Amino acid sequence: MRTFFSVYKSCISAAFARASAYRLNFLLSLAITLGFNLLFPLVTILIYSAGSSFPGWGFFEVLLIQSVFTLSNGLAGMMFGGVLWATMQHVREGSFEIVLLKPTSPLFFLISTNFDEDSLGLLVGGGALFVTAFIFADVSVLALPAFAILFAAGFCVMAGMNMLMAATSFKWVGNSRIPEIFDSIMTFGKYPLTIFPNMIRGIATFAIPVGMIAFYPATALLGGYDLKIFLVAIPCVLFMFLGVWTYRYMVRAYEGVGG
Repeated sequence: MRTFFSVYKSCISAAFARASAYRLNFLLSLAITLGFNLLFPLVTILIYSAGSSFPGWGFFEVLLIQSVFTLSNGLAGMMFGGVLWATMQHVREGSFEIVLLKPTSPLFFLISTNFDEDSLGLLVGGGALFVTAFIFADVSVLALPAFAILFAAGFCVMAGMNMLMAATSFKWVGNSRIPEIFDSIMTFGKYPLTIFPNMIRGIATFAIPVGMIAFYPATALLGGYDLKIFLVAIPCVLFMFLGVWTYRYMVRAYEGVGG
């Protein structure tokens, strides 16, 4: 385990060293990534500025949900975002055999060597939004441990989905539209689930638990939770293990260039 952490730490250092060699490109990438992902809080600002609102939710409460979503998206994108595109490229070019020759797990190799430092902009922007919402929203400091547990569960959802999307590359080479489909599904996680019909709420909680990415952790901070809410974390952990198992299974089913 210590060796894995040592290798991962070295890969992160190499990624930031590479970024520092092209500082202007790195800063522009941060700004573009941050600006693109902060568009949906702008929509919320426009909604509340026009006198409308999400029923039962104040402006800073919705902003809290969206800041948690940005933080989770940034953290998952930094650690797992490059696995899909790297896997897809290796399968298309027939170079995945090189990955298989490495003296470590192919999944770990791709995660560690495709650390996405550009997602740092999301963490910075999401952190700024989170601090702002935390100050002005009616949050409970005592709920921070519950928030941390549920936030970790949401991170498991993001990790699992990235693994599942990457796993499809071994048999479905033209799968570049899958991330767009998942981004559309994740849209439900950017807003309070209570504004959606019960069917969508159930799907976003248990089937594809995108509600755990931001809604449930933010709800915990706002004091609107009980012990039953932690049961929702179970599908999230299972979702991550499903993603890892599927990816490793598909690696064994790899047949060469073109999938």
